[in-house]
Order: sequence, then structure tokens, then C-alpha cells
Amino acid sequence: MATADTANAAADPASAAADPANTATADPERPGFLLPLLLLAGFRTLVDDLHAELARQGHAELRPVHGFVLQAVGPAGTTASELGHRLGVSKQAAGKTVDRLVALGYLERADDPADARRKLIRLTDRGHDGLRRSAALFDELRARWAQTLGEQRVSALEDDLRRVAQPNFFRLDVPGWFGT
Repeated sequence: MATADTANAAADPASAAADPANTATADPERPGFLLPLLLLAGFRTLVDDLHAELARQGHAELRPVHGFVLQAVGPAGTTASELGHRLGVSKQAAGKTVDRLVALGYLERADDPADARRKLIRLTDRGHDGLRRSAALFDELRARWAQTLGEQRVSALEDDLRRVAQPNFFRLDVPGWFGT
């Protein structure tokens, strides 16, 4: 985790170069902590742009964490316990987010036909719409990056990130990983 000093150094690479503790960096203009900050900034840019457009398309109440929840619920639905497991959070934390998304019309609770004691959490039509729009918007955002950087550079970036990312890079437990 970057400290205030490393965050300040990200804003001023020259000060990072002057830090004797930063001797492991081969290039003082590219300290090691800058890479995760730039990756996070790219992610944040894409997600912020996505949510700005989702708001214009009628989904102003969706937040980034909601996308992970909607994905984790999936097309078949799930239980609160399973949802918490998929997200890496407690059943109670998952339930609180589900309550919010039910109130907003993105999810519903229904009886489980296989077990009357269980409640299933399922996507509503509005939930499906939010996911469909998100997928289409991410395609548009990628196209914008390709227009800015060039298709070959964006493709190379994706290929390089696939080489260094864990094989199961598409994980929905980001909320729990961030400590939500």
C-alpha cells in the first residue's frame, strides 16, 4: 500500500529520485510504486467514465461495487451466503448491498423452488439492463482508448497484462479484497 510519501513522490518523481531509500529503482522517473498507481488510475478512469454514461442512460444510482454484486448474482441467481462468498465479504455485508439493490429495483428476492427455506437473489429486468449497458459501454471505452493510443498499443497492453496477471484474473471478490 502506498504511503503519503509514496503518493507525493508519484506526483513529483524528482523527489522520489532524491530519496536514498529508493535505490532499487533502475529509472528514477519510474519508481516501482508508480505502476500500481497508474494501473489503478486507468481502472478508475474507465469505471468513472462508465458510471457517468450509465447515469446519462438512466442508471445514476449504480455504483462501482454494484457491478461486482450484479455479476456475482449471475443469471441463475444465488443466496446471500453464496453471494458473500463470491464477493469475499460477510453474508451481512452482502445482504446490506442486496437490500440497497432491491430497493433500487436491480435485484429481487424470491423463494427457491428447490428449497422453501432458502431465498434466492435474482437480477430484475433493470439489473439485466444495467449489465447489458455496462458491457456495451466498456466496448465503447476500449474503442476510445484505442483511438487515443492506437489499437496495437491497447492490444499489446491487454496481452502484456494477461501475461503478468493471475490465470483467474476475473474475480468478483474485489469488494472483500479492498476490505469492504
